[in-house]
Amino acid sequence: MTQALLDTALSLPNRRSGKVRDLYDVQLADGTDALLIIATDRVSAFDVVMQNGLPGRGIILTQISKFWFDHFSDEISHHLISTDIRDVPGLSEAEYSALAGRIMLCRKTQVVPIECIARGYITGSGWKDYQVSGSVCGIQLPAGLRNSDRLAQPLFTPSTKADDGHDENISAAQGADIVGEDLMNWLGEKTLLLYASARDYAAERGIILADTKFEFGQLEGQPEPILIDEIITPDSSRFWPAEEWEPGREQNSFDKQIVRNYLETVVAEGQWDKSSPGPALPDEVIELSLARYLEAYRLLTGEELAI
Repeated sequence: MTQALLDTALSLPNRRSGKVRDLYDVQLADGTDALLIIATDRVSAFDVVMQNGLPGRGIILTQISKFWFDHFSDEISHHLISTDIRDVPGLSEAEYSALAGRIMLCRKTQVVPIECIARGYITGSGWKDYQVSGSVCGIQLPAGLRNSDRLAQPLFTPSTKADDGHDENISAAQGADIVGEDLMNWLGEKTLLLYASARDYAAERGIILADTKFEFGQLEGQPEPILIDEIITPDSSRFWPAEEWEPGREQNSFDKQIVRNYLETVVAEGQWDKSSPGPALPDEVIELSLARYLEAYRLLTGEELAI
């Protein structure tokens, strides 16, 4: 099995790291300041990064994002400049080789501090909210819905970062207090338009796009935001196999479900308490998980991806 890329240490400035991605500042040959986003093979569950990763997962996530940025290029501007590692100056040959297929070279923006979530189906935290209150993020829904039911109309449910770093659901009115009413209205409309377009495209290819998250940023001197971050990957969305969809239960999905299921058994057996560090994943779990990611890529793009 190919070795997973779990960390980077490039001789580029301002390295910062999230659960999956490493970011660096880059100056392009023409003097433009840019952002280098590297999708590593780290994998997290329950807010804990596992000891080992899923080899090649970062490549799959990057290529799915690239596919969607290309798909939406006529509908909205975005931050992606290139996914060609050779466009990043100043790296060694070993670094060029190790990072091929897993980078996004992007325009720098001022990030809009609202995470824009579109929900077309009731599931996850939305289902939990509905069971308690009959609503999702303060939006009242009809009685009698089942887990994983399709909603009559997709919902825009924004969130923002709380002081402790976790996502906090907010209302549209609260969002308007943060970014202004006009921008908040634009975010809601654009989120639902992009979701509907992606949902219909995925449905034609056997995938239900149950929900997804978009992030936007603003370029200096340009009032209309552009798409940033990753888009419509199995990490930022719920992908369900359409032929297996059955409301009234949790759905199989093209994401880290296999990892989460394995970890729940480890917890049930008293071998882990969901605290850091996470356990090492066995080869079988890694292989099955990667197969699901690769299947999602194949269904969406019609192409095979070698990792």
